[in-house]
Amino acid sequence: MTRTGWRTWLAFAAGITAPPAVAAALVPLRATIDNANVALVLAAVVVAVAMTGSRGAVLAAAASATVWFDFFHTRPYESFTVNDHDDDVTALVLLAVGVLVGELAIRSRRHRSAATTSSGDIARIHAVAELVAAGEPSELVAAEVADELLRLLELHDCRFEAGLGWLEGPTLAQLERNGDVVHGGVRWRVGSLGLPSRGVGLEVQGGGQTYGRYLLTPTPGLPVSFERRIVAVALADQVGAAFAADARTAAM
Repeated sequence: MTRTGWRTWLAFAAGITAPPAVAAALVPLRATIDNANVALVLAAVVVAVAMTGSRGAVLAAAASATVWFDFFHTRPYESFTVNDHDDDVTALVLLAVGVLVGELAIRSRRHRSAATTSSGDIARIHAVAELVAAGEPSELVAAEVADELLRLLELHDCRFEAGLGWLEGPTLAQLERNGDVVHGGVRWRVGSLGLPSRGVGLEVQGGGQTYGRYLLTPTPGLPVSFERRIVAVALADQVGAAFAADARTAAM
């Protein structure tokens, strides 16, 4: 299971187990704290789960918080029966607020994550572009981009194959310039299935010429977003520009 998968399952487990633990811990305070405040505390637990988990974990946490609020803090205690109409309303409000606030927390976390990722991707392209602008050898640029692709796509391995000798080898899936991964004329569902396990080729082109390709060996089953695939193509284009510049210099 991937790191993301483990994190999702742990968040789901926390969503199930944290509310009853907190609700039980508040039992000694039943005489001094009213149920509305207990509901607020449990809603905060749902938000905490939302900050690290998925939508499924939030729904589990909201449902768990409502159930254990009913069990521990509504009369008759330690029963799932509710005799007081106000407590019944409070439980329903807790469920609705937990789901709503949890959803907002998830969206906020995803927006921050997307902004951080975009900033990092821009920094990668800029760093490689500076190498090209400084006239660094194309082999050095190619090696630097191999390292960047390894981290960007969370690959198992990445290497640059110069020239066109790879055209005579086995046919692999290709990462196209539009960000699609195509294998045997079929578009691969990279966003859900990850990159094909046999490997993916990413051609390096510049000035209308092909100078080689990157052989991307994926982490099995790890989804790769469209945005990261486009950044990978942009990085390969920088390598193509470096090789094209070297070719022009050699022709002078």
